[in-house]
Amino acid sequence: MNEHKKTGVLLANLGTPNAPTASGVKSFLSEFLHDHRVVDMSRWLWCPILHGIILPIRSPKVAKLYQSIWMEGGSPLMVYSQQQRDALHEQLNLPVELGMTYGEPSLKQGVEALLAQGVERLVVLPLYPQYSATTTAAVFDGLAKVFNQSAYLPELSFIGDYHNHPLFIKALADKVRESWQTHGRGDLLLCSYHGIPKRYADNGDVYPQHCAETTRLLGIELGLSEQQIKMTYQSQFGKEEWLQPYTDKTIETLPNQGIKTLDVICPAFSVDCLETLEEICEQNQELFMEAGGEGFNYVPCLNADAAHVDLMAQLIREKNA
Repeated sequence: MNEHKKTGVLLANLGTPNAPTASGVKSFLSEFLHDHRVVDMSRWLWCPILHGIILPIRSPKVAKLYQSIWMEGGSPLMVYSQQQRDALHEQLNLPVELGMTYGEPSLKQGVEALLAQGVERLVVLPLYPQYSATTTAAVFDGLAKVFNQSAYLPELSFIGDYHNHPLFIKALADKVRESWQTHGRGDLLLCSYHGIPKRYADNGDVYPQHCAETTRLLGIELGLSEQQIKMTYQSQFGKEEWLQPYTDKTIETLPNQGIKTLDVICPAFSVDCLETLEEICEQNQELFMEAGGEGFNYVPCLNADAAHVDLMAQLIREKNA
């Protein structure tokens, strides 16, 4: 570790509503969907659609989905993120704070908390294993806004991705093996990644290449053939074409292809959240079973598992060497 300057760590993630209510979800979605990194349409066209149609209709529906997964300590994303922060602080013995791109604690709040502890060197770890402009770059944009208004600029290190890091691949593989030991092994391991519009990838976003590489390395680590592991994209929104194949459409076809038992893992997510616990565990499981599937097993995210914290600590050490 760099001993000359006091180092602090900012763990960055997307964020979450502060309550599973229509107003809480509306506030969060409004900030999220206003970001040009997420939706790059003209504001003149997008804002009337967002405020006149999407937010009034989607907010109550999404609030009900959050209610189905809400934990005693808050949303799963926040609960697991706090556990990650605490475990990483204990392992590194460094100041560690959370900063969410949208919602609270904000990136600004996270940075200010670290600076208040005398941090002179800041290592930022966006918890997105695969780089995308919609996520990783949005963190960088947010930090730029924070420091544009700050009188003091600490030395800054930014971890852009870790999609092929050996400890990441091993942690994923061990999570799958643990699931196999507990629930048995399915006919197929499906890696479901959060999607982005295809146009973004066509314009240079390397996200699909990173997803493919994570999947390839995970298959090698587990000793799977190309027929035993597959990757898809979930959570598409709107009418524009997104990266394919789509998770839900794929899942509906698998039983007719002889895939009767299915294991699903979501390697793009650092922590379990609405997209994994509700979209995959509930919606997509229902689709699979209704299509003739006989067994569906979701492999949880790495969350605050010891192997995940070890990975994060190693990423910080490598950046702060």
